Amino acid sequence: MVGDRKGDLKMSFYTFSPCPSTQQFYVTWENGFNSDQIQKIIEIGESLELTNGTVNSLEESKSLDNVRKVKVSWIELNNNTGWLYDNLAYIARNLNGQFFNFDLSGFVEHFQYTVYTSDNNHYDWHVDHGTNEKISPRKLSLVLQLSDPSEYEGGELELMISSEPTKIKKEKGFICLFPSWTLHRVTPVTKGVRKTLVVWISGPKFR
Repeated sequence: MVGDRKGDLKMSFYTFSPCPSTQQFYVTWENGFNSDQIQKIIEIGESLELTNGTVNSLEESKSLDNVRKVKVSWIELNNNTGWLYDNLAYIARNLNGQFFNFDLSGFVEHFQYTVYTSDNNHYDWHVDHGTNEKISPRKLSLVLQLSDPSEYEGGELELMISSEPTKIKKEKGFICLFPSWTLHRVTPVTKGVRKTLVVWISGPKFR
């Protein structure tokens, strides 16, 4: 409201869109990285040791192919990856501020580079609860798609947020962010190779 009398305080009112909401089940960010940046992420991930992905339980981490079959490497924060951490922090903070408004600390785990091949690679229904009690709990999970959808078949990221799974759009550079307690899966890759970057954003315990 703008005052029209002398001495009145004049203010501009401009509403951001979309407005913040705690009712979002997941949010997305288009064109998070360009082709050159994506290629650099892949080169970094491939330069590290790729190992079998494990399944976390409260007792231990296990390799269970019937639940999860994928190769992973871990991208840590250093002089060569600071730009990647900076860019994802910017995106995560913006999306959290608009839609979730969680109390966040930041990244307390390395980024997970994942490679799903047509050898029935998949990850069945799970939540990203984590197992390390010494670090802040995971609050938001972020998936950055590194492969073009023409490069593979299957490999659908699906979220169980209603009675039927919700398929997340396949697009190179596309980012999906969702609360880490959301039930989700990656369906089997039947052809080609699917590459992604998985990131967890942590914060103080909910109370």
